[in-house]
Amino acid sequence: MKLKWNIRSEVKIAIAVAGLFLLIAFSARRQSGVVCKNIVVELENTNENHFLEEADILKIIENSGQTIIGKNIEEINLRTLEAKLEQDKHISNAEMFGDVKGNLKVNVILRRPIARLIRTDGPDAYVAEDGKVMETSEKYSARIILVSGDIVKKLISQGDLNTTEEGLALMAMIEYINKDKFWKAQVAQLDFNKSGKVFIYPQVTGQVVEFGLPEDIELKFKKLMIFYKEILPQMGWTKYDRVNVEFEGQVIAE
Repeated sequence: MKLKWNIRSEVKIAIAVAGLFLLIAFSARRQSGVVCKNIVVELENTNENHFLEEADILKIIENSGQTIIGKNIEEINLRTLEAKLEQDKHISNAEMFGDVKGNLKVNVILRRPIARLIRTDGPDAYVAEDGKVMETSEKYSARIILVSGDIVKKLISQGDLNTTEEGLALMAMIEYINKDKFWKAQVAQLDFNKSGKVFIYPQVTGQVVEFGLPEDIELKFKKLMIFYKEILPQMGWTKYDRVNVEFEGQVIAE
């Protein structure tokens, strides 16, 4: 009886697998020969990033050199179109597929900007959360940390902050600030001098923070928090013009 039950189970499994293959084959036959009637664009992160709209995605596809509408979906080189879309630095990932109704679905994930690189000798740029450098847009301006100084031109020319130690150090500092609600609201701008030292310009208090090199980040912000919590309330919010947290074990205010 046990052997008989096993045989029946195997037969049922075989029938189920065969049915699944028939279903896949039937679906493939339905999709073959389907003509593209419409392009449907789905954008992710649009609530946080308005640099690109549906019309911009359609324009890139239309200028790709391929005929889309009226063409058999199987004959459209979707991988080439995805690569074309991903050439735009605002786009992190693009995936395309056709359905049996003749819709060409385009799913696009937009990069999230975390800092704006500002300079006086050329156009600004944004840094995305993955370290990629993106162009700014006339359509939308993100309210994020500003980064200025001698480091900016080099970072923009590199195109990716993950390629250098100074770029990685800046990314670590920005990420630390953005993860903390207080620092994200308080830090307005990071300015770098020729030596690579950072000066923080806050949103509320008037003191310029002499941070030093972007290292020992957590320790330095802890010292700065002590200054905000214990010193300024007693001495007055406008008493000091600058505060230095660069040196170990010291907070210098003048």
